[in-house]
Amino acid sequence: MQPAKIQEPDPVWPDPAWPDRAWEVEAVLAWHDDNAKAAIRSLLDDCKHLRQQLALAERAMSRGMTRGWTPRYERDIL
Repeated sequence: MQPAKIQEPDPVWPDPAWPDRAWEVEAVLAWHDDNAKAAIRSLLDDCKHLRQQLALAERAMSRGMTRGWTPRYERDIL
């Protein structure tokens, strides 16, 4: 079984559901008053929180509910 591939937006036909990445970076920096270290710290805290939530959900779900699926805590390297 091959690992799942992360869908990237098609540069010719941009999908409105995929926001512009450059805009996202600027928005994060603006939220933190252009303090890159504070932005990185905040994003790392978000990542830690989401990993904890994923671990909690993994413990709460039964194998039958997910049909054998288990979460991965690391992204696939493309």
